[in-house]
Amino acid sequence: MPAPAPGWSIDADVVVVGSGVAGLTAALRCEAAGLNTVVVTKARLDDGSTRWAQGGIAAALGEGDTPEQHRDDTLVAGAGLCDADAVRLLVTEGPDAVRRLIETGAHFDESEEGGLELTREGGHHRRRIAHAGGDATGAEISRALVEAVRARGLRTIENALVLDLLTDAEGRTAGVTLHVMGEGQHDGVGAVHAPAVVLATGGMGQVFSATTNPSVSTGDGVALALRAGAEVSDLEFVQFHPTVLFLGPDAEGQQPLVSEAVRGEGAHLVDADGTRFMVGQHELAELAPRDIVAKGIMRRMQEQGAEHMYLDARHFGAHMWQHRFPTILAACRANGFDPITEPIPVAPAAHYASGGVRTDSHGRTTVPGLYACGEVACTGVHGANRLASNSLLEGLVYAERIVTDIAAAHAESGLHARVPQPVPYAETPAHPLLAPEVRFAIQRTMTEGAGVLRSEASLATAAAALDRLHADARDALEENGKTAEPGVDTWETTNLLCVARVLVAAARLREETRGCHWREDHAERDDAEWRRHIVVRLNPDRTLAVHTTDTADFPPTRPHQQEQ
Repeated sequence: MPAPAPGWSIDADVVVVGSGVAGLTAALRCEAAGLNTVVVTKARLDDGSTRWAQGGIAAALGEGDTPEQHRDDTLVAGAGLCDADAVRLLVTEGPDAVRRLIETGAHFDESEEGGLELTREGGHHRRRIAHAGGDATGAEISRALVEAVRARGLRTIENALVLDLLTDAEGRTAGVTLHVMGEGQHDGVGAVHAPAVVLATGGMGQVFSATTNPSVSTGDGVALALRAGAEVSDLEFVQFHPTVLFLGPDAEGQQPLVSEAVRGEGAHLVDADGTRFMVGQHELAELAPRDIVAKGIMRRMQEQGAEHMYLDARHFGAHMWQHRFPTILAACRANGFDPITEPIPVAPAAHYASGGVRTDSHGRTTVPGLYACGEVACTGVHGANRLASNSLLEGLVYAERIVTDIAAAHAESGLHARVPQPVPYAETPAHPLLAPEVRFAIQRTMTEGAGVLRSEASLATAAAALDRLHADARDALEENGKTAEPGVDTWETTNLLCVARVLVAAARLREETRGCHWREDHAERDDAEWRRHIVVRLNPDRTLAVHTTDTADFPPTRPHQQEQ
C-alpha cells in the first residue's frame, strides 16, 4: 500500500502482530524459548477482541468429559468442513493449554467444591466452558497475559497499524512495515526486520455495519497476507452471533453481545407473543449451533415482519444476573433495558470469521516464514461454523504449535543470527488507497448483500458495487498517479475493501447453504459438490485467483510438506 518510507527500524527473531490470546501466548512462549521477540499491536495491549469474549473457553476439563466428545461436537458444528486432524489437535492439546494459561495467572470461576465451574453453550452436549468473572472471561485472560508480558519485559510497540509484509530476494518473510500512531519511542512509519512473522491480528467484523467486534477489527492481517501472496480460505463463513442486543435498525459499529452462556444457563428465545420458537427446530432448541439459532431467529423475524426477537431470562432473578452475568446486565441497563424484569431484544450481528489465512498444523502459511493464529487464521478447526468458545482455545493451542516450529527452525538452521534483507517495494504501489468515507459504503454494501441471508442477486449486486470502488481507485492511480492520502483511515478502508471482495467472491461461488453461509437460492447442503474449501489468492494485477480443494481436508501449505 502507499505509505512513507520507513523512518526507523529494529531487528528481532520474531515479530508478533496482535495482542489477544493468540498473539500474547505466542509472544510469551517465544520469549521463553530464548527468541528476541517484538509484539506489535494496533491499540493498547488489552484492546483486542479477546477482552470482549464473554462466554469462556471450551476444553474437556470436566468429570466424564473427553476430547473425543469435544471433537464430535466441533465436527457437528462445522457442518462437514472441519479438518479432522486440526480438530483432533485442538481437543487433545486443549486441556493442557488451558492449564498452562492458569499457570500464567488467569483465574477462572470455581465451584463450591473448589474445581472449575463449567457451563454449557450452543452445540455442546456437556458442560465444558470455563469462565471468569461470570461473563468477563476474555477480560481476565487478557489481564493475565498482559501482566505476564510486562513482567517479563517483552518489547512491545502499541498503537501501531501493521501495513505490509517485507520479503527477501527468495520470497521469504523479512519482517513488516508499520505505522505508529502518536508519540512514543517510535513514531510514524517504521519497520521490524525479522525472519518470522506471526499474524494474530483478529477478525474483520468491521466489514459489516453492525458487529460485536471492536473498532480495530478491520481485516488488516488477512489483507496483508493477501498482498504478500498468501492463500486465504473459507472467508464466506462469517458467523453471525444470534443474540446481540438490538439497538435499532440503524445501529452501526460495535454492538453489545448477549453471551450464549445466558442460553446455556436456561434463557429462552421468544417472539413478541412470548412463544418459544426454537423448540422443535433442533434437539438442543436454543442451544443448537449458532448458525441454526441465527437462522431460526431470522426466519421468525421474516414470518412476523419483526426487526428482532427476545431473550427471556427473567426467571434467573436478580442474584443470578448480578453474579453470573454482571457485564451483560450493565450493558443492557446502559441501553435502557433491564433483563431482570423484561425480555431482552436481540438480533443476529456479524461476530466471528471462521475463515482466514490458510495454515497447516503448525500455523505455517503459504509464504515461508509467515505464520497465523487466532481469528485471522484458517486452521481447519472451525469448518463452516465455529463451535461456541472454541476460539480462545484455538488461539492458545495453535500459538503454542507455532512457537514450537519457529524455535525448531532457529535451533536447526541458526536463523536467529540471520538479519533478513528486505527487497525494496516498487516505487509505484500496486494497491491504491481509498478515501475514509468509502468505508461506510463498503459496510452498507456488505450488510445488504452478504449478511445473514444471501442470494446470487444480492451477492452480484454487492460484487458490482465493490468492484466499482476498486476500479475507481485503481484508475485514478494508473491514469494520474493519484490515490487517497496515506493514513490510518485510508489504510483501514483499503484493507476492508480487500477482504470484502474476497468474501463476496467465495460466497458467490459456494452455491449451497452450509453452516453460517445461508444462500436463499440454494437452500440445501450439497456434500457431493461442495464438501470442500474455497481458496483465494491475490494476483499481482490485483485480480483474484480462486480454486477449490479436492476434499474437506486442507492440502499442505508447502510443496512436499509432511504433516506432523
